[in-house]
Amino acid sequence: MAIKLTDKVTWVGKIDWELRTFHGEEYSTHRGSSYNSYLIRDEKTVLIDTVWEPFAKEFVENLKKEIDLNEIDYIVSNHAEVDHSGALPLLMKEIPHVPIYCTSNGVKILKGHYHEDWNFVEVKTGDELEIGKDNKLIFVEARMLHWPDSMFTYMTGENILFSNDAFGQHYASERLYNDLVDQCELYQEAIKYYANILTPFSPLVKNKIKEVLGFNLPVDMIATSHGIIWRDNPTQIIEKYLEWADDYQENQITIVYETMWDATKRMAEAIAEGIKETDKEVTVKLYNVGKTDKNDIITELFKSKAILVGCSTVNKSIMSGTASILGMIRGIGFKKKKAAAFGSYGWSGESVPMVTEGLKEAKFDVVDDGLSLLWQPSNEYLEKCKEYGREFVKKL
Repeated sequence: MAIKLTDKVTWVGKIDWELRTFHGEEYSTHRGSSYNSYLIRDEKTVLIDTVWEPFAKEFVENLKKEIDLNEIDYIVSNHAEVDHSGALPLLMKEIPHVPIYCTSNGVKILKGHYHEDWNFVEVKTGDELEIGKDNKLIFVEARMLHWPDSMFTYMTGENILFSNDAFGQHYASERLYNDLVDQCELYQEAIKYYANILTPFSPLVKNKIKEVLGFNLPVDMIATSHGIIWRDNPTQIIEKYLEWADDYQENQITIVYETMWDATKRMAEAIAEGIKETDKEVTVKLYNVGKTDKNDIITELFKSKAILVGCSTVNKSIMSGTASILGMIRGIGFKKKKAAAFGSYGWSGESVPMVTEGLKEAKFDVVDDGLSLLWQPSNEYLEKCKEYGREFVKKL
């Protein structure tokens, strides 16, 4: 399936309706995804990115229906990760002479993936490629957004920014454009994508966007590598990225917990009551780590100004789901968020100190030593949990 975006640009990618996890099992894709590839036909013909390897044969066969492969003059690889470059080995068997334009890191990574010495042309920020009388491609390196090789490609005349992973979402839709899909779903997938994938690189995001805006290039369309294409007020997602990159937080406190026999759960609910009694304007959300998608939890933590993490003690340690979340937030590197720990135990009680230490390692501002409970909470202890919630709010 090919979809014409303009007279000169055609989408030739693949919609993956069945995808439910990405990056192995690290990222959940409840709404599927797409691998967006673009064919530019001017005086020169250019293919921008390909698709994931499982769809390589289908991609090449469909591309042949759209164009004689020998008419392709250039290939642009904005990003060498296999979900964008996976069809290159099969495609290059058909057209081995065609030059591949990418960054110097792109050359290294493509060689590392496929062990082929194709006709690489290294480009850097500001390099241009003439493709027609009124159109050219301008390359902009976007290192660590989110890989060392990442780059943007801007097409003059059509005013299209091919942004690869930046501004994308894992969101399958045959409607293709931002103004044709459910806006709530789109926003949720966009912020989830940023929170889980791009947050570690937020300082680079801000600098790169300001650099690109400094070129004063008109942008009529942002053609991403995953999900929908931004054509209706396309710069709205750029504005959101600038907001999200600036140590983003809403008036929200998120409580995540993991429990064996509901003692820690009851503590969480009582703490939430105390918070709401003290601050009726704040949004409080509770999530059981063992029953909630981890990437959805990370998205809520991203939105929060403060978090509380509760966990029972098991085998002198913490439960596996909590350990996973702590590992994720340590890598993601949230900033300017406050936190505390709580939890129940039956014998040794290591969980609260361990969670507290994990939060400190993740660079959260831990407000106290946490709240521990032996066995199940009595009514008296539940009141203590409420008071803990009240005091937590006052420390924010």
